[in-house]
Amino acid sequence: MAVLSLIQRLLGNKTATPDASPIARFFQTKAEQQGYTLSAGQTRAITALARETQHLLTGRPTRSLYLYGPVGRGKSWLLDGFFQALPIAEKQRVHFHTFFARLHRGMFKHREHDDALAATLNELLAGCRVMCFDEFHVHDIGDAMLISRLFKALFQRGVLVLVTSNYAPEGLLPNPLYHERFKPVIDLIAARMAVLEVSSPEDFRSLPQAHTEQRFTGGQYVWPGTTDQREALGLPATQGPAHALTVGNRQLVCRGHQARTIVFTFNDLCEQLTAVMDYLLLCVDFDHWVIDGLPPLAECPIAVQQRFINLVDVLYDQDKRLTLIGQQPLTASLEGQAIDLARTASRLNQLQTVCPQRAPDPVS
Repeated sequence: MAVLSLIQRLLGNKTATPDASPIARFFQTKAEQQGYTLSAGQTRAITALARETQHLLTGRPTRSLYLYGPVGRGKSWLLDGFFQALPIAEKQRVHFHTFFARLHRGMFKHREHDDALAATLNELLAGCRVMCFDEFHVHDIGDAMLISRLFKALFQRGVLVLVTSNYAPEGLLPNPLYHERFKPVIDLIAARMAVLEVSSPEDFRSLPQAHTEQRFTGGQYVWPGTTDQREALGLPATQGPAHALTVGNRQLVCRGHQARTIVFTFNDLCEQLTAVMDYLLLCVDFDHWVIDGLPPLAECPIAVQQRFINLVDVLYDQDKRLTLIGQQPLTASLEGQAIDLARTASRLNQLQTVCPQRAPDPVS
């Protein structure tokens, strides 16, 4: 009876509507504290989260959730809030890039194993009851095959999965050369997950209160990077000397680092064969990144644009301060062909702009 009483206190009255659940009350309070008005899509998602939480805590079968919609509509806000409010310890919240970095690292560690992927998944998912998977997208057929095995392993274990994505399931891996090969995973998502659109006329990241919680949003976009601007902001001169930098087992190039600040050029990070794992490892040691020389992305190959997208994803998810220096206004710089640039633009638009018409604030 004591256990039942505890569950009832956690969940509220069993016959209460989902809007009266602790999860729903948590989100309502959080929205009020941050000055948000929940959208209809967010409200539907919260109702589903509350329902699946109740099922999870009472030992009933759960149905995983796939939340999709345009950038800045509060999907990650929902995921992070759910993870924070869920009263269990056996849960993981991971970003797409971070998880796949772990996956590849684990497969390398278990490379002598008959099934390195299975051994890695057993290790990564041990004891996990809830997996929150943020910013899910698929552009590489190799990753697509790993995702198929991952999702099957999660569902076979009875893990409650919460996914956020800018893409509806049928929009994943849009490359027509590979899309049909990924169709079984799309069908699996449709069969095993409730797919909900989270949309709103407004990009929540554009609201002033959205800038209060992250170190990333305290960063700056500086253009055109004149000598006077650089001196006023304490930024390095253009094209400083290259310095060798050991990152894991690889050698990269930076333009200098001191304490927890590191300086790169765009070329150093995006026009060379760098990878998400490099950015994640660097985030362990550096909290303030200065990236100089952002060019018009439309003039760059798609692979270079994608590295820049991945880099911003990692810095945003790891909450690192970014000082980005470009040659022209940010909007013009971010015109390109890569399909995820809208997400990158939404994130970089949260930076404070320093331009010739505006007096700069010194960078600490």
